[in-house]
Amino acid sequence: MSMAVTGLLAGMALGFAGYFGGFGAFVLVAALGAIGFIVGRFVDGDLEPGEFFRTRTGDRDDRRR
Repeated sequence: MSMAVTGLLAGMALGFAGYFGGFGAFVLVAALGAIGFIVGRFVDGDLEPGEFFRTRTGDRDDRRR
């Protein structure tokens, strides 16, 4: 399935949720879709858990200079 079709289906799902369920349902569908997207990226091997939990290197003041 192409990314255009996937985007179309996601947009339609959000549209139906917003129309029939109101704003709360829209937000719920959007949040669950984002979680599903991230889990799918993990399953495909495109993301690793370490990318979200890296330690900071350097001091914040060093980046401002």
